[in-house]
Amino acid sequence: MSVLCVIPARGGSKGVPRKNLLDVGGKPLIAWTIEQALAVPDLDVLVSTDDEEIAEVARAAGARVPWLRPDELAQDTTPTEPVVRHAIEQVSREQCRPDAVMLLQATSPVRHDGTLARALSEFAATGVDSMVGVVEQPPFIWRAGNPPTAAYDVAARPRRQDLTDETRRYRETGSLYLTRTEVYEQHDNRLGGTIGLFVMAEDEGIDIDTELDVALAVRLLTAR
Repeated sequence: MSVLCVIPARGGSKGVPRKNLLDVGGKPLIAWTIEQALAVPDLDVLVSTDDEEIAEVARAAGARVPWLRPDELAQDTTPTEPVVRHAIEQVSREQCRPDAVMLLQATSPVRHDGTLARALSEFAATGVDSMVGVVEQPPFIWRAGNPPTAAYDVAARPRRQDLTDETRRYRETGSLYLTRTEVYEQHDNRLGGTIGLFVMAEDEGIDIDTELDVALAVRLLTAR
């Protein structure tokens, strides 16, 4: 199975300016994700960006950046799916159509050694059409309202050790998605068909939106 790894990296950023180039533990933020992807054999690692400086940094880290993303796909309101579709179309013209796409967000740089290889293995073994990276959450989730309601039985407060597959709850990390190419082509969505959960370690759920997130990511990455 041929897999295209797409790492989107827009030049603009509202929360942390120039976030993808931010120094995190001695290297640009995007370099962490590129290096993790390059460690997986036979993965075609491509960065989609509208920014020449990001492109240069990505190339220096070893990723392919064969073109710059058009302006209409680099707006604040641009969803990720059209960006991936554009990458699929470009690669299909230049080389051959990939069987699947691994979408990695550079703003979630904490991934353990072997995580990406494990995701590919689970994707192939389960036969799902798409897979989403998640981390387990405590079951004590509430819905706002009048009155607010709990997503668990307050009369029988669950203990973590008593949770079952049906009662466990997970949060989508935004870090990793694996999707058959036809799902993007038919549904213009990273998730579709039979969807599987790819359970990641708790610390792999960090998403950098604030300076505090940066500090935590640096601590975790440099400790490893």
